[in-house]
Formats: sequence, structure tokens, C-alpha cells
Amino acid sequence: MKTIDKIPTTKLSRTAELVKTGVKVGGNYLKYYSKKAINSDLTKDELNEDNAADIYDGLKNLKGSALKVAQMLSMEKNILPSAYVDKFSLSQFSVPPLSAPLVRKTFKKYHGKYPEDLYDSFATQSVNAASIGQVHKANKDGKKLAVKIQYPGVANSIGSDLAMVKPIAIRMFNLKGKDSEKYFKELEGKLLEETDYILEVKQSKEITESCSKIPNLRFPKYYETLSSERIITMDWMDGLHLSEFTKKNKDQTEANKIGQALWDFYMYQMHILRAVHADPHPGNFLVDNNTNLIAIDFGCVKKIPTEFYTPYFELANQKNIDDPVFFDQKMVQLEILREDDSPEEREFFSKLFHEMLSLFTKPLNAAVFDFADKEFWSKITELSEKYSKDTELRKMNGNRGSKHFLYINRTFFGLYNLLNDLKAKIEVRNFEKYI
Repeated sequence: MKTIDKIPTTKLSRTAELVKTGVKVGGNYLKYYSKKAINSDLTKDELNEDNAADIYDGLKNLKGSALKVAQMLSMEKNILPSAYVDKFSLSQFSVPPLSAPLVRKTFKKYHGKYPEDLYDSFATQSVNAASIGQVHKANKDGKKLAVKIQYPGVANSIGSDLAMVKPIAIRMFNLKGKDSEKYFKELEGKLLEETDYILEVKQSKEITESCSKIPNLRFPKYYETLSSERIITMDWMDGLHLSEFTKKNKDQTEANKIGQALWDFYMYQMHILRAVHADPHPGNFLVDNNTNLIAIDFGCVKKIPTEFYTPYFELANQKNIDDPVFFDQKMVQLEILREDDSPEEREFFSKLFHEMLSLFTKPLNAAVFDFADKEFWSKITELSEKYSKDTELRKMNGNRGSKHFLYINRTFFGLYNLLNDLKAKIEVRNFEKYI
């Protein structure tokens, strides 16, 4: 794979890269409408593929929060066209890495020493490059290690990157009013946390120690003396990325085993720790030769305050969803219904969220749930399509819900999609054994 010798780090250079991408996308639309004038039956498939490729090519050179947004969007399988999902999924664990000279220069800048001064051996060629950093193999005192190095300028460019994508997000999600700023502040705060590798090591140790009692679940050990604000050293873990495992696995028992470990891991964090690994994409999980699940990245951890946790999970109970008075109270507490809503908006969003919650909480209301259930996923697709085409929704203020929804909903959608990829059947309350 081609390596990168330089990453744009200034606001001007990063903006120029995005403008260049915008010009390519504009050209794709011109090409599409020219062909459409000749062939009225032409679909947008080719347009989506061209746009997805050009947008991804631009973002992968920027890396950092711009590429992280693509990674987050790749998990939205029921919102984006498949061309975007397929292309953006590459950002999970397969992007062009830094060149060897830039790796050594970056390492010296962040750690004060070159890699060969710290490890017995260090491979300058990356084995895994993602949105915030890339991973290298190393060895010290007979131990195989994984060394994660953050890309240059990532932390300093988060604010300007988000400022560039903010207008697009406001139009895409129909956000109105100054209150929408809370979502961008939440996103910016979490992205900044992901660039703090000292915090990541601390979070990693806390969560892995608490969840080590869950069967079929493994974690690497972290080495603080070999880590710093922009570098993490941990045990090297052998295994297949979860997406690779799901493609080759034909054994339902093994799928259920991995799925149960994944579910118990998330439910234990959610309900017991009230802090959750909020980045459930395949690049953050491995499966070893003994069919154990390995969690390898804790950069994005979302703490769940009680004032959000209580009403959120009260509305995971179908009886509460079907109680109009109780449902209305919780919708207000969760900031879904607003004081400035018109009667039409209040009625519209009450109906929309009743329908959504009744469907999305089905797994939580079952004793056993099969995530391969085609009817469940077809209904999710139907619901997504229904509201994506709803002209009334575009007229409403889309600024809905507590800022905490941003990462908690992302966590659940990501978890559901991973379990669907596995085609796993899980016992919903099984995690309670480990309390």
C-alpha cells in the first residue's frame, strides 16, 4: 500500500484538500445529469460510487477527525447508500499509513526518543492504519508488542475540521437553532479525548479489569512506561478482525459464542460501569484461534450520567412505551419533545419515536434474540426509508434529544450491526451473572 510522507495540518491546507474533493464531486454530478438527460432510467448507483470514492480519497489523506466522521458514517448501514458504506468502511482499519521516515520523526517528537531506543525491535512499516493513528509491531524483553502512534496534527485540527463539516451536518439532519451546538460540542469533546492516549490507557485498564470476569473475552495488557500522550504500547494480540471472522465463519455455535461475549461486554459496561466503549466497529475487535473475542481499542469511552441513563432505559421497556402519560414525561426528560414545539411537532415526534422505540428496543425486551432475524432488519430498513422520504419531517426542527444520544445510540446501532454480521443468537440478560 502507498505510504504518506506528509499530512496537511493547517486549517488552510486541510480546507484546500476538501475544496479539491468538492470540485470532483461537482464534476460527478455534472456527468450524472448529462447522462440522465439522455437516459431517464439511469439510477444514482454510479454517481454514489464515484462520489464515495472521491470523498474517501480526500478524507484518507487528511486523516484525523475528518476520516473519523467517515468511519462513524460507515456504521449507518440503514441511512447511507451502500456505495458510501462500503467505501467508508475502509477507514475502520485500512488506510494509507505514514512512511517510515515520518514514523520515526513523529515518534521522536512525541516520545523524545526514536523507536529503536525504546524497543529491542520495531517494524517501521505499519500493520494497521486507521483514522487517528496507526499500529506497529515491536518486541521488548521477549514480549510481542503493538505500538500505536498518533498522526501528526490530529488533535490540533479537530475544531477546524468540525467547523468545515458543520454546515453539511446541519442541512443533512435539519438542525435548527443555537441549541444544536450541544451536539457538535459533544462530538468535539469525544474526538479530543480520543487523541489523549494517557487517558486512553487509563480507561483501557479500568474497563478491562472490570470486565475480565466475562467468559470468552480477552484484552491486551498496557505498558504505561512505554506510552505517552500520543503513543500507546500494549500486548500484541493475534487474531482475525471481526469482519474477517464473520466472512469465513460457518459455525453457528462459534458465532453465538462471540456474539454472547460481545453482548455481555456491552451490557455490563452500560448497566454496571455506566461507561461504555462507544466505538463498536469491526476494526476494534479480533477473534483468536480459540474463538475468544479481543477488544483492542478504548479511545472512545462514553460516560452515562444517571439523569440520562434512567429515562433512556425506562423507555427500553415496551410497557412504558405504551403508557401515553409516562412516555410523554420521558420524552420531555430526554429532550426529544421541546417547550417550543408546536402541537403538530409534538404529535409528529411522539408518533415517530413511539414507532422507532417499539422496534429498536425489541432485542432488549426478549429473553433470547436472534440478530439474524430478517423481519427485524427489514422493518428497520422500511422505517429508515419511510422517514428519509417524509416531506413533513423536513419542515420540522430536527434538533431532538439529549446530547448523550449521539454516542449511546451510535453504540447500540454499532452493536446491533456487529451481531447481525455474526448472525448471532444471544441471551439478553446473561450479563447479570457477572454482577
